[in-house]
Amino acid sequence: MAEPVDEVLTALADPTRRRLLDLLAVRGAASATELAGDLPVTRQAVVKHLAVLDAAGLVTGRRTGREVRYEVRSAALDATARWMATLAADWDRRLARIKAVAEAAEAAEAAEAAARDGSR
Repeated sequence: MAEPVDEVLTALADPTRRRLLDLLAVRGAASATELAGDLPVTRQAVVKHLAVLDAAGLVTGRRTGREVRYEVRSAALDATARWMATLAADWDRRLARIKAVAEAAEAAEAAEAAARDGSR
């Protein structure tokens, strides 16, 4: 699963590609020409960005007559979100263990200090 996640994260690292996904999510489907109208890049640049998104499984293009209309595919995003949630849960468990160890050490230190103060 690491390879598809890597491709998704690489694709999402670029702000123009994230903006393209946002536009497609709002519109449902659009051509590269339509998308280029909302971005400060050329149609050719949009096509290249869409190719990266397509390779990562984030969009799909369907030919309609002479144009290709692109739509968001959510499966790769869903898989990446699940991977990130698992990673976050692992870190939460690790941090909870560190906290428990630190609190136990602090409690033992306080008990030891109290015992010393009580024996004086």
